[in-house]
Amino acid sequence: MIDPKNFDDLTKRFVEALPPSVRQFQVEMEKNLHAALQATFAKLDLVTREEFEVQQGVLARTRAKLEELEKQVAELEGKAPGSKRRKAADKAAEPETDG
Repeated sequence: MIDPKNFDDLTKRFVEALPPSVRQFQVEMEKNLHAALQATFAKLDLVTREEFEVQQGVLARTRAKLEELEKQVAELEGKAPGSKRRKAADKAAEPETDG
């Protein structure tokens, strides 16, 4: 989840922006605002920066592996007997379009 320190900083900045006549309610407001912010952010189903970066790394590794496998498949298709005939047959089977 999100670091509670961020909630405290945001709450503190909000309360400091209030006029002096309202500051007498500062402690109560800080508690209420802090609780409201936590509830709101909890509903958003957010992930931490660390979780995001871990998933970003997993995705990068997956993409690299996919590219490697695509190259291997292309090489194997090129080495397969009759691969030129298969490509020619695929082209002949495609419908021609009139422009």
